[in-house]
Amino acid sequence: MTEKRDYKDTVFLPKTDFPMKAGLPQKEPGILARWQEINLYEKLREARSGREKFILHDGPPYANGDMHIGHALNHVLKDMVVRTQSLLGKNAPYVPGWDCHGLPIEWKVEEQYRKKKKNKDEVPAKEFRAECRAYAQHWVDTQREQLKRLGINGDWDNPYLTMQFESEATIVAELLKFATSGQLYRGAKPVMWSPVEKTALAEAEVEYEDITSTQIDVAFEITESPIPELVGAHAVIWTTTPWTIPVNQALAYGPDVEYVLATIEYDFTSSMPEPADAIAAELIAQIKAASKGSRAHAVIAADLVEQFRSRHAGYVQSQVAARKMPPGTSFSITTGQIFKGSDLAGTVARHPMHKLGGFYAAPRPLLPGDFVTTDSGTGLVHMAPDHGEDDFDLCKAHGIEPKFVVEGDGKYREDWLWLGGQGSVINPKFNAPDGPILTDLKEVGALLSASTDYQHSYPHSWRSKAKVIFRCTPQWFVPMDMPNAVEHIDNRAEGRWENEGGAQEPKLTLRQAAMQAIADTRFVPAKGRNRIGSMVEGRPDWVLSRQRAWGVPITLFVDRKTGQYLNDPAVNARIVESIRTHGVDGWDEEYAADILGPDYDLDDYERVTDILDVWFDSGSTHAFVLESGRWPDLQWPADLYLEGSDQHRGWFQSSLLESCGTRGRAPYKAVLTHGFTMDGKGEKMSKSKGNTISPLDTMRDFGADIIRLWALSVDYTEDHRIGPEILKGVADNYRKLRNTFRYLLGALDGFTEAERLPVAEMPELERYGLSLLGELDAKLKVCVDDFDFNTYTRALSDFCNEDLSAFFFDIRKDSLYCDAPTDTGRRAYRTVLDTLFHALVRYAAPVLVFTAEEVWGTRYPDGDSVHLLEWPEVPAADANNDRWDALRALRERVTEAIEPFRREKTIRSSLQAEVEVPASAVPEGFSDEDLADLFITATVTRGQGDGVIVKPTDMAKCGRCWRHLPEVEEDGDVCDRCETVVEGMEAA
Repeated sequence: MTEKRDYKDTVFLPKTDFPMKAGLPQKEPGILARWQEINLYEKLREARSGREKFILHDGPPYANGDMHIGHALNHVLKDMVVRTQSLLGKNAPYVPGWDCHGLPIEWKVEEQYRKKKKNKDEVPAKEFRAECRAYAQHWVDTQREQLKRLGINGDWDNPYLTMQFESEATIVAELLKFATSGQLYRGAKPVMWSPVEKTALAEAEVEYEDITSTQIDVAFEITESPIPELVGAHAVIWTTTPWTIPVNQALAYGPDVEYVLATIEYDFTSSMPEPADAIAAELIAQIKAASKGSRAHAVIAADLVEQFRSRHAGYVQSQVAARKMPPGTSFSITTGQIFKGSDLAGTVARHPMHKLGGFYAAPRPLLPGDFVTTDSGTGLVHMAPDHGEDDFDLCKAHGIEPKFVVEGDGKYREDWLWLGGQGSVINPKFNAPDGPILTDLKEVGALLSASTDYQHSYPHSWRSKAKVIFRCTPQWFVPMDMPNAVEHIDNRAEGRWENEGGAQEPKLTLRQAAMQAIADTRFVPAKGRNRIGSMVEGRPDWVLSRQRAWGVPITLFVDRKTGQYLNDPAVNARIVESIRTHGVDGWDEEYAADILGPDYDLDDYERVTDILDVWFDSGSTHAFVLESGRWPDLQWPADLYLEGSDQHRGWFQSSLLESCGTRGRAPYKAVLTHGFTMDGKGEKMSKSKGNTISPLDTMRDFGADIIRLWALSVDYTEDHRIGPEILKGVADNYRKLRNTFRYLLGALDGFTEAERLPVAEMPELERYGLSLLGELDAKLKVCVDDFDFNTYTRALSDFCNEDLSAFFFDIRKDSLYCDAPTDTGRRAYRTVLDTLFHALVRYAAPVLVFTAEEVWGTRYPDGDSVHLLEWPEVPAADANNDRWDALRALRERVTEAIEPFRREKTIRSSLQAEVEVPASAVPEGFSDEDLADLFITATVTRGQGDGVIVKPTDMAKCGRCWRHLPEVEEDGDVCDRCETVVEGMEAA
C-alpha cells in the first residue's frame, strides 16, 4: 500500500508567542514597572488634554493598616469608572487621597507608648502629633504601593493627604466659612460619647450591635397631682439604662396615652425564714406604707399593664427563690380609674433616693412628651437630660438644665451625692441586679422588676468596639435648622456654584439645602437617595468637636466675657496662614498672640483646644482637591463620588453638609455605592473566624487581574462573596478570555492591510459576526453610562465564549486553516478577526489591565500602551440576525444529537456525521452545503420529521482538511479545494 503524504506543513495553523499559561504574579510587576517608566498617567493626561472632563473624586481611605479586600473592590471599581470614561475619549484624571487624622491613628501611637510604659499626656503635644503624622505617612506609603500593584492608574506621585499643610489650612478656612456665616455655635447637648476613647463620636463612627441589657421598673412616688387619688401612688417607669436613674430630673407622659391607676395587692401567706432579709423587709415595708396594708398603687399606661404584670411576676418569683421574699408570696393587679395623659399636667413625683437630699430632694415634674409610646415599657419615661436627646429637649423646654454628672471616662463625678466616683456606667456588672444602683433602689423599696434578658440593638464605637453612651457636654455644633443659613444653588446647572445674578431662591436651612441637593443628585443604585435622605432628614445638629490631640484644630478665639467667638477677617486670614506654614501646630499657644494681632488682648480670649471631627476633614476634600488648582485637570463639582454603602452616613453626608453649608449645593453630580464583601458562605469576614481573604495573598497566588475580574463580575450594588472556590471560577473565566485573545493573535499572524476586505464584499456569516459585535458595543456603552460593570464583564465574557469560540471561530477554523491566503472567504474572516481584536482588547483593557497590555504588546511590540487608546469604531454590517439566531438554535440541536455518538465513540468528530434536520426548522436562504459548513458535519439533508437524525458517514476523509467529501476516493487523499491550494503553494 502506498504511504499517504502528510499535509501538516500546508495547513495555515495559528502562530503566536502569546502563552496559554498567564503567569500573572510574575508578569504583572514588569508591566507595572514599564508603565512607571513611561509615566503612563501623564501620557494619558497629554493625550486627553482639552477633551470633555469626567471627574471621579477619590474618597480617602484611612491610613491605618494594609489594604483589605474592601479596599481592593472599591479601588478597582473606581479604576474601572476612570478607565471606561477615558476609553470614551474623556479627560478622566484620578487623584488618590488618604484620610490621615483622627482617633484610630492616635490610638495606635498611644498603644506604642503603653508598650514602652510612657504616658501620652507627659509627651509634648507637638512631639506626639509628629509621631501620629509619621505613623500615618508610613501607612500611606504602604497602601499606595499595594493599590498600585492592583493596576490602579492614578497620580500616585502627587496624592492628596488631609494632613498636608495646605489641606489642613483649607479645612480651617472651610470651618471659618461656617463661623463667618453664623453657622457655628457652642452648646451643651447630649452626644454619642465613647468612655473608652474619651471623646464625642459622630453617627458615622458608630455601629449597632445586638446586646443583652438589664431592664428595670422603678417606682417614683407621686407627691402632688390635680388628680387627688394619685397622691401617694407611684409613677412606674421602665428603662434599659439603669445608670441614668442617678441623673433623673423628670418623668414624661404621652398626652394622648390612656393611663390607669392600678392596684397591686400582695399576699404574704408566710413569714420570712430566719434570719429575715433586710432588703426584702424594707421592700415589704415600702409596699405597705405606700397604701393600706399590703396594697400599692401604680400609674401605668392601660395598654402596658399586662407587660408590667409579667415583668413584676418574674421579679417576685426571683426574690422568693433568692429568699428575699417570703415563700408563697403572690400578687394580683386590678385596674381602676382611667384618665388621659394630658390629665397628668401639674403632677409631681419624687426621686426614689430623695432621702439623700440636695439634687435628689428636688421635685420631679411629669412633663408631656410626644415621643412617649405604648410599644413597650410602662408608658412613662424617666428623663435624664444629660443622657438623651428627647430628654434634653423636653427638659430644656421646661427650664431644666443638665448637670454634667458623668465624666469622660464613664464614671460619676467624685462630688455626686449618689455613687460619686463610681462606674464605668455602661459596665454590665455596674447595672446588674446585684450592682450598686439596683441594690440601692431595692433598699428603698423602689425596684419593681429587674431582669438581665432584654435583647436590643445598641450603639458601639466602630473603632474600639466598646459601647457608647449619650452624654451631655459642651461641644461645637453646626445647626441643621437655622433659618436663612444657606443660599441654595441649583444643582442641575452644570458647574455653576457661585451666584451669577438674576432671581435667587430664598435662603434655606442647612437641612433644606441638603435635602434639595439629594433630590438633584443621581444615585446608583437609586435606593441610595432614600437612604441618605432619611438620614439627613432626621439627623441632629452636626457635632464638630472632638476631645483629642491628632487632628485639625477648631481655630476659634472665644471672648471670655460674652462667650462669643471672634469673627474678624484679618484674624481669620492669619489663622489660615499659620496653619499653612506650620500645619496643625500653627494653632499652638506660641502663635496665638501673633495670630490675634495688635487689636486684641490674648488674655481676653479663650483659645479653643478641641479638634475637628475627622468627617469634617474628609467632607472638605472637595475644596482642597477639586478647587485648589494643584491638580489642573480637576474641576468642581465632581461628576461622581464612589464608596461603600456605609458612607451614606459618612463621607457622602459630611461632604454634602460641608458643601451645602458653604456653597449651597452638593460637591457631586452622582453618587455610586457598593455593598460589602462576605466570605464564600455569605458570612461577614472576621480575623477571629479565619475567613478573611487577603488581596495581597490573592495577587501573589493568582495575580491582580484575577482580583479585578472578580470585583467587576459581582453585583457590587449588593453584598457579595469571595472565597477560594469563587476565585477558582473567576480564574477559569479568565482563562477563557485569555484563550480568545491567544486565538486572535495566532489567527492574525501575518495579517496586513492588503488582505483587508470591505464589509460589503464579505459573506453573510462575517457580516453577522460584525453585527453581533455592534450589539455588544452598544450594550457596553450603556453599561458604562449606568456603571453596570457586572453586566459589562459578563457581556464581554459571553460574547467571547458563546458568539466567538463556540460559534464563529468554530465554524471558520476550516477556512482559516485550509483556504488559500487569497481566498475571499478567508480574507473576510481575517478582516473580521482584526476588527474583533481591536475592539475586544479595548473593551477588556479597563477590566484586565495587565493582560490587555500583554495582548497589545504581543501584536504591536513597538507600539504605545493599550491604555492610551479610545473606544473602537465598529463598522456597520447588515445581517438578518433573527435568521441567524434561528440557525444557531438548530445548530445546538444538531450538536446535542451528535453527542451520544461521540460518547459511544461511534463518531469521533462531527465531521464524520451525516445529519438529517427538520426542513421546517431551517431558515430561508441556506443550502444543504451551507448547513454542512455551519454545523461542521459531512452532510446535511432535510427531512419531514421533527427530530434530528444522525448516522456515521461512509465518505472518505481528506488528508489535509479532514472533511468527509464525495470527491475524496479514499482516506488520505485530498479534496478538490485542498488540491488546488497545495498546488498553488508548491508553484509559489
